[in-house]
Amino acid sequence: MAEKGQKRKKIKKHLFTKNRLVVLNEDSFEEIFSLRLTLMNVFVVATVGAIVIITITTFIIAFTPLREYIPGYSSSKLRREATELALKSDSLATALKKNEAYLQSVVKVLNGDLEYQKVNKDSIMASEVIEVDPKSVQASEKELELREKVAAEERAQIKNKK
Repeated sequence: MAEKGQKRKKIKKHLFTKNRLVVLNEDSFEEIFSLRLTLMNVFVVATVGAIVIITITTFIIAFTPLREYIPGYSSSKLRREATELALKSDSLATALKKNEAYLQSVVKVLNGDLEYQKVNKDSIMASEVIEVDPKSVQASEKELELREKVAAEERAQIKNKK
């Protein structure tokens, strides 16, 4: 236990012992620059400097076009083009489905399964529309009560404004 305490004291003494950094002119041995430093001061300054450099570098990369050169980051132009292509592919897929439905109905007409007069491209497109049951769309009692309450409040506000 005493040995640990002695080691700590020795390290503490070494960290806080003042040293002198001197820069001399080699020809004339004239002192150009002098600093009194401790090892702890050097460590703190080096750590703070490293943190500042890392922070500045991170901000430069994150907020400038340099980020496009890092793997994993895509340019805004590339993202925009990808979005446009996705929208185009969706619309093309929908158009393809409609054309396939039309062609299937034409094949049915040619095979004699349907009469020609009944086949119309617009009616085929309309047949793909899903019918909604009117009973499932009707308002519930709570919704009707809320509607009446809101309408009454609006009428009261209109009367107050006049």
